[in-house]
Amino acid sequence: MQRLPIILDSHFVYNADPTLAAPALIERPEWTALQGHFEAVHARSLRELFQADGERERHFSLEAAGLYFDFSKHRIDRSTLPQLIALARACGLAEHIEAMFTGAKINTSEKRAALHTALRAPRTSQIFLDGVDVVPGVHEVLDQMGRFALEVRSGAWLGHTGRRIRNVVNIGIGGSDLGPAMAYEALRPYSLPELRVRFVANVDASDFAESTRDLDAAETLFIVASKTFTTLETMTNAHRARAWVRTQLGPDAQVARHFVAVSTNHEAVSAFGIDTANMFGFWDWVGGRFSMDSAIGLSTMVAIGPAGFAELLGGFRQMDEHFRHTPFEANAPVIMALLGIWYNNFFRAQTAAVLPYSQYLRHFPAYLQQLTMESNGKHVTHAGKKVDYQTGPIYWGQQGTNGQHSFYELLHQGTRLVPVDFIGFCRNPDATPADQDLLIANLFAQGAALAFGKTEAEVLTAGSDRALAPHRAYEGNRPSTTILAETLSPATLGSLVALYEHLVFTQGVIWDINSFDQWGVELGKVLAQGVVAELANPSPTGAGHDVSTAALIARYRTLRGP
Repeated sequence: MQRLPIILDSHFVYNADPTLAAPALIERPEWTALQGHFEAVHARSLRELFQADGERERHFSLEAAGLYFDFSKHRIDRSTLPQLIALARACGLAEHIEAMFTGAKINTSEKRAALHTALRAPRTSQIFLDGVDVVPGVHEVLDQMGRFALEVRSGAWLGHTGRRIRNVVNIGIGGSDLGPAMAYEALRPYSLPELRVRFVANVDASDFAESTRDLDAAETLFIVASKTFTTLETMTNAHRARAWVRTQLGPDAQVARHFVAVSTNHEAVSAFGIDTANMFGFWDWVGGRFSMDSAIGLSTMVAIGPAGFAELLGGFRQMDEHFRHTPFEANAPVIMALLGIWYNNFFRAQTAAVLPYSQYLRHFPAYLQQLTMESNGKHVTHAGKKVDYQTGPIYWGQQGTNGQHSFYELLHQGTRLVPVDFIGFCRNPDATPADQDLLIANLFAQGAALAFGKTEAEVLTAGSDRALAPHRAYEGNRPSTTILAETLSPATLGSLVALYEHLVFTQGVIWDINSFDQWGVELGKVLAQGVVAELANPSPTGAGHDVSTAALIARYRTLRGP
């Protein structure tokens, strides 16, 4: 019998009756059917599939939330997606989607909701969590952010010496850094030109040093983003920043004029010297990697203004509505997620590449690495049973055309199958039409070359030496999705981020894993606390460590010196 979520008072639980337990994923009849389908179609080439279906592009494309999707260059026929969708339905995807949007506690290991979609809900909507409507609180914080952003942008916010703020430095790590840094870079054309925004994340002191080397403390504001205000890396850099300000402005400098906090820990924020009136809150139902549209996006709002941030939220909302209400057959995040499962679990692909043909999206692949790999890099099911199938693939990429002179050789002629998402924009305010034509021509050409390749016979026909023909041939049959938008606007960025958020969630549902916890990052951090004290300890080392770690500690001490 299919196991469905039971929703009661916004709590998400699984039916504990073992007689009603769902079959393991690979034991489902829909999975078995897909395995048989894979055996029947996997050897068919994209050349053959295109020749057999003259309307292939029409059957495998759609538009959603300002984005156009071309799925035709995938190794599927017209019966593949219906079978993948049957698997999604058998896994209760529709019920899980509704559970997420309505505040059920789908983060089962931490007994929390994953209600990031409430961050972009309209002011007039209602979303209840444990009997409390969360929407008014969301908009209260957004309004607070808006007032602050306008103060900084207008010059009304003054530093300790009475000078206006010209530099904003966001201090965070993980979701408190990757999302805002990516968004700022992506939306630079919409940012206030006279305001510089920087990001510090690495506990390596060089990150802070390089980010502040050319800044004047009198004109610099730090945003310290840490939910608990205890995150080791973030607070280490926050203390560096406070010392830097006092070194330049004097030991009695009013720290509160140069620091604000994104946190929920009033006591720690106040103890640091930040006025809690300038503390911007968020909630435990917002995961770090899903938080760029919360108060974590304060630096984004300061850069692009409250109106631009509202447009960003609108793009998120468009994709949310599409994902929640569109049938799976025309649902972009669902189809992208299912195609990912097709390659990950049936073709045994190990990685997936995201290749944006926009310099402004150069940080997008790094942002997606955390979103996808911290979410779905899991080895046990919700019930704690070890999975016997692959879960999340490794995500990677770089902006085009840079990557073409780096790793595309492996994409085209390597031995690994790497599904690709190409992302492009039809207009670029920085480019002449000819410039943009050249960029997008490269995107289209790479997709075609991956799909159709060039046989040795075609190489010889083109006049190549026979001995060189094997080297110059392209196998082809490499799958890709092409995503096109008119331009990279705040709304477009919101739609793109929400697209991948929902892709991650869909795959997590089908793999029966928790996409919203991250216990895997804890062990190394805990062990580091024990090591750091020993690195500073002049006594002999080795107790409690394996011989390798003990030897490394000893060598580090020697090379570091006293």
